[in-house]
Amino acid sequence: MLVRYDSSKIREAEIKDVLRKMGYPPRELKGRRIDEYVSEIAREKKRLIATGILVSIAGIIMILMWLGYETPLSMWIMLTLAIMTISIPGGYILEMALQSIRRRILNQHVLLELAAFAGLIGGIIGIINPLFPAIDFLAVAVFVTAYHILSGYTSLIVRVKANKAVDKLLSMQPNIAIRIVDGKEEMVNVDDLQINDIVKVVPGDRIPIDGVIIQGQTSIDESIVTGESLPVDKGVGDNVIGGSLNLTGYILIRVTKTGDDIFIRQVAKYVEEAKVMKPGVIQLVDKILKYYVPGVITVAIAGFLMWTLGMIVIIGQPNILKAGYVVLAALVMGYPCALGMATPLAMIRGGGQAAERGILFRSPDAFNIFKEVKRIILDKTGTITRGKPVVTDIYGFNGYKESKIIFYAASAEKGSEHPVAKAIVEYALKKRLSLSLPTEFHSEHGRGIYAVVDGDRVHIGNIDYLLDKGVIVTPALDLISKLSKEGKTVVAVALNNKVIGVIAISDSIREDAPTAIKEIKSRGIKPVMITGDCRETADYIASKIGIEEVYAESLPWEKAALIRDYQNNGVRVAMVGDGINDAPALTQADVGIAIGTGTDIAIESADIVIISDKLTRIPEAIEISRKTYRKAVQNLSIAFSINGVGVPLSITGLVHPVWAMIAMGLSVSLILINSFLGEILGPPKRTLKYKLELDVPEIHCENCLKRIKTELEETFNDIIVEGDIQTKRLLITYSPKSFSKEEIIKILAGMGFSPKDMGRIYDTEK
Repeated sequence: MLVRYDSSKIREAEIKDVLRKMGYPPRELKGRRIDEYVSEIAREKKRLIATGILVSIAGIIMILMWLGYETPLSMWIMLTLAIMTISIPGGYILEMALQSIRRRILNQHVLLELAAFAGLIGGIIGIINPLFPAIDFLAVAVFVTAYHILSGYTSLIVRVKANKAVDKLLSMQPNIAIRIVDGKEEMVNVDDLQINDIVKVVPGDRIPIDGVIIQGQTSIDESIVTGESLPVDKGVGDNVIGGSLNLTGYILIRVTKTGDDIFIRQVAKYVEEAKVMKPGVIQLVDKILKYYVPGVITVAIAGFLMWTLGMIVIIGQPNILKAGYVVLAALVMGYPCALGMATPLAMIRGGGQAAERGILFRSPDAFNIFKEVKRIILDKTGTITRGKPVVTDIYGFNGYKESKIIFYAASAEKGSEHPVAKAIVEYALKKRLSLSLPTEFHSEHGRGIYAVVDGDRVHIGNIDYLLDKGVIVTPALDLISKLSKEGKTVVAVALNNKVIGVIAISDSIREDAPTAIKEIKSRGIKPVMITGDCRETADYIASKIGIEEVYAESLPWEKAALIRDYQNNGVRVAMVGDGINDAPALTQADVGIAIGTGTDIAIESADIVIISDKLTRIPEAIEISRKTYRKAVQNLSIAFSINGVGVPLSITGLVHPVWAMIAMGLSVSLILINSFLGEILGPPKRTLKYKLELDVPEIHCENCLKRIKTELEETFNDIIVEGDIQTKRLLITYSPKSFSKEEIIKILAGMGFSPKDMGRIYDTEK
């Protein structure tokens, strides 16, 4: 909760005191760890188990009564169960209801306690006066309290999941640092570091705190800041961020920030703030309950007065039994059990459909809000792109072919740990090249390397490095400039001081990204790209997939701020990301969507998780959410039809409390049928109208077919893929309304195959 107040009129302690008295004890955001929530879950689980035992005993007594085995002792046992349920596991609900009444708030807690105490009082009257069905009244008190406790436990589980993101984020920062004092090393707690302290960081360790390098050179993985997969070369005078990973070199840093000012804690703070600053999600049920609860209470009071004071006026004496029936039946019929299930059941149905497609809806709000989203903001690295540097272009000079260029480059780089070197070596291995071991190797950090391969001198690096080594680079200058403008990392390869090739390394765009963006646009939603990468790279990637609005060089909180700006202008926003740096934006967004191949922190911050790395799942999620919302509205209509008739009917005194409970059961049953009838009858048969026959000469084994089948069926829903190894042909059945032949061929080409269209054939189902 975020509270704005005038400190000249109200003290913070007064606000906390009011919340505490209402039954909502406030806790500081700082320091609330996940183990505290685990303890809270354990406590609530014990409460739920105790309730389950009491409900089970009550259920047995009810069944025995219906079978004709009722004894006077049964009433006293049921009275004991009702009092225990209300006062022990349900005691906290009673306290919250009393505080709400003191603050003149009518909510579900109040309605629950009114129903529970009406049942309890009716049961006590029944023990004294046999005209009242004591066991029936007392059973109502037990069951409605138990339902409310179950709902509370479920809500707690959801809250705990929401806080895992912050806990995992803070765990990225080491707890211990190596401080240098008078030339000696000492292990200290990171929280004990002071400004200007000197800290040592060795290769492979995370940097413990924000600072500036005063000695050494290294490459640092700063993906927690920018989300970019390529490391950044750092030297003396460069700033480093706590939580980022030191890859290659030994460095000394001087501390520049401590405590809550360091970067990773700032990100955690923004995640926490985003949870309370995002626009409030007022669901349809909540809007109705604002008027519904007072309405039910009014009907119950009116019915009671009619059968007491009204009957005194009409016939001279009150009808206490009818008055009791009216109050309890109205409160039982009015208790929003079916209302509470209407939306969740629709979401369970939608969630099941989504899960079959590799989409996990982790937040109920996501179903309701996604249909209203007008902007989908996508992170670049790891979301639109694959998040891993790969060789994208190879150009030869002086008659050298690709295989020879890669052979010398990969052989020279074979022992290097730098991600660019690894990308070159992986490419060579993919091409099944046999590499040689360099007999000499020398690296100049951030510039290039020198090696001797099979007696030849090899230089690999940037233009400045090659010029310093006397290499003539003129033939490659224009090409290097062109590739660099596309946002690619470019290295030149020289053999015996002569340029033989240029290799470009980049983060490749996901094959289905253009299709996903096209489908998002077709649903009336504008896609936006945001990234921590440079403007040049961002614009190039966006132009390739059809995104016009681009924000580059954005820090984590700037991503969240952009979303907040949209929201302040009344625009619903979804955010798609995969990295730690996306966590504040994912939390701030109305709907956060995490790519399942991303970090745990991004996934924990999100409302929806795409299990695979298919961006086409996003438009599918939009359609599922829209259908789910329509189903929820249908369920609510059913619930209100029964409650809307039952509550007014209860005023007649003709509705026995047990029949009121049965009506609640009927309402729930109808909602269940409406939610899951489609699953019971089975999904409608798909009509696939076209067959596409492709000749794919690269198919040589079952694994090839399996790989093609998996890729196409994960990318497209309405598709059937069949293949024959002997003829090296595929037969693909699909619907042209879902996607085109060209899109299928493009996917196969991206996998390294060369499909040839053998002609389109109409299916017999047309």
